[in-house]
Amino acid sequence: MSNARPLFPKTLRLLALAAALAASAAVQADDYGDVNQLVRSGKLAEAMTKAEQYLAAKPRDPQMRFLKGVIQTESGKPADAIGTFTKLTEDYPELPEPYNNLAVLYASQSQYDKARAALEMAIRTNPSYATAHENLGDVYAKLASQAYSKALQLDSGNTGVQPKLALIRDLFAPAGKGASAKPAAAPAPTPAPTPAPAVATPAPAKAPAAAPAAAPAPAPAPAPAAAPAAAPASGAEKDVEAAVQAWATAWSAKDMAAYLGAYGKEFDPPGKQTRKAWEDERRARIVGKSRISVKLNNLSVAVNGGKATARFKQDYNADALSVSSRKTLDLVKAGDRWVIVKESTGG
Repeated sequence: MSNARPLFPKTLRLLALAAALAASAAVQADDYGDVNQLVRSGKLAEAMTKAEQYLAAKPRDPQMRFLKGVIQTESGKPADAIGTFTKLTEDYPELPEPYNNLAVLYASQSQYDKARAALEMAIRTNPSYATAHENLGDVYAKLASQAYSKALQLDSGNTGVQPKLALIRDLFAPAGKGASAKPAAAPAPTPAPTPAPAVATPAPAKAPAAAPAAAPAPAPAPAPAAAPAAAPASGAEKDVEAAVQAWATAWSAKDMAAYLGAYGKEFDPPGKQTRKAWEDERRARIVGKSRISVKLNNLSVAVNGGKATARFKQDYNADALSVSSRKTLDLVKAGDRWVIVKESTGG
């Protein structure tokens, strides 16, 4: 479909920029940085030459092998890249990034079941890997689109399928660009008349029995002790709650300055990404959506000095994707503000 956006925008490129997974020596870090810079500059042949030279001396190095897979992908060699990332998952099954990139490659070939399996493995190795969670949501939406398309082929008269099909496909269209011709909305079915509630017929009154001798009135039961009132939130807890709600509001409004500003300098991006790569990925994810709604429920806050933990149920809706999950934010006091330093999903 010509107007469909590719699944997982910029994911591979961003992971390439973040591929230095914690260099163990300054020389290695320079080598990774040099290859990354060549990739960013589009000098893929030079990047591959340098990566191959490095791997000739250290053939099992996971970081450079990962970069090699990214270079192969950017060079239009998906089969080679799949081989590289697959071997990485076999040698280093604890790393989620190779599974994620395998999923991206499989999805680009419309092998969505394989993409789903790879992403589920990525999440199994790192349950808080946000990129894999979002990519998995996209894959599920695409699988749903295929299922609805099949249902429409089998039963073209099923008007209940058509609106869902358009809704799911909108997730893969670029923001602000709809399909050239939208299917007409199916007429709303005439609601069935609501039956009047049955009126309960009172049972016929029984003849009163002879009144027994009056028994002494029982002593009144002691009134139950009043439940202690919940302790009011402290000033610090209220400030943390306000900071968390402001973060969700900025996310919903796609206010990137306020959203990214809610994260402190010490924030630890998921998946061992660099801060810049993570911010670029969040911009691509958020700005690319036509509509986002983030609502927080059951928010609880615990403050310990200059640190705080916020736990809540997050209801996330974006275009045709709807996800509910438990989330935990760790925050610290920075001046007169509370900022996020860690974000995890689940639990």
